[in-house]
Amino acid sequence: MKSLNLYDIEDLRFEEIDKPVITSPTDVIIRVKATGICGSDTSRYKKLGPYNKGMTFGHEFSGIVDSVGSQVTTVTTGDRVTGCPAIVCHQCTQCEQGNYSRCESLYVIGSLEPGCFAEFVKLPVSNVLKLPDNVNFTTAAMVEPSAVVAHGFYKTNMAPGATVAVMGCGSIGLLAIQWARIFGASHVIAIDIDDQKLTIAQTLGADYCINSNTVDLATAIDSLSYKIDVAVESAGALSTIGPVLTLPKKGGEVLLLGIPYADIQMSREQFEKILRNELNIIGSWNGLSAPFPGKEWSSTLHYMSTGELKISPIVSDILPLEQGAEIFNALINKKRHFDKVIFTP
Repeated sequence: MKSLNLYDIEDLRFEEIDKPVITSPTDVIIRVKATGICGSDTSRYKKLGPYNKGMTFGHEFSGIVDSVGSQVTTVTTGDRVTGCPAIVCHQCTQCEQGNYSRCESLYVIGSLEPGCFAEFVKLPVSNVLKLPDNVNFTTAAMVEPSAVVAHGFYKTNMAPGATVAVMGCGSIGLLAIQWARIFGASHVIAIDIDDQKLTIAQTLGADYCINSNTVDLATAIDSLSYKIDVAVESAGALSTIGPVLTLPKKGGEVLLLGIPYADIQMSREQFEKILRNELNIIGSWNGLSAPFPGKEWSSTLHYMSTGELKISPIVSDILPLEQGAEIFNALINKKRHFDKVIFTP
């Protein structure tokens, strides 16, 4: 089968490899129809390299069930599905308590076992979810990042009528804007340095957009007629992790979704906001809860089905898998503008 395999930093190869086979009675093999590039994929491609040389990359996808193990009863050949790529042990103390995102052995496909930048991928049946009839494959390839965002919102104390600020309007931030609305936000503020991303943010429900590269962020926030209850950091960047602490009202919350891939610094003033404003800082990892894989997944599929989670404005490119190496190179070297990139194997 065709696949994209990571051999080293900036060494991604389009190759022919063996199709996965059923080895456990609970295995499901899925023909991949759409698979997306995650920000963590680009960081591993650019900075970290593979866990194992030559590993098939990727973890966000949707597809059609190709074959199933002898004990699989919840899906059958031909079903339209998406997959939770997180593999947990189901045995450690955190798993026993239903805290699957804290599993001592958690990893995602594409790291320690083959991922979904390929024609076929294999998962345990517990990780496979059927799609609503009206959710297409491109939309369903975004279920995993949406579940990650939902997981964070479920950890907040946000109430209907709240004001939410989202800092960083990549795909995670654009999903966060929509989840803020779903959770009942009355005002949503989008902050980024890219006017094109802010335009998409407005399309997806942001009331007020701030380009922090062209206006003073503190002045823009002070001019608002309402206070920010929840500030969401969705970029994991040096330029956002410190400033996001300055956004919420006293007693407000900061939800950290972005993953930094370098050391983070902040000013004394930014750090003191945590203390003086008695902020609640919420770290959120992955998108899992009990019963596995959790309400984040079923809720995502529901709101995709109702149209309250819109994916098409986030996707800029749908491309064949064989262009993978070229596109990763273009992404990290900023050869042109990209929003979400989806491959079709």
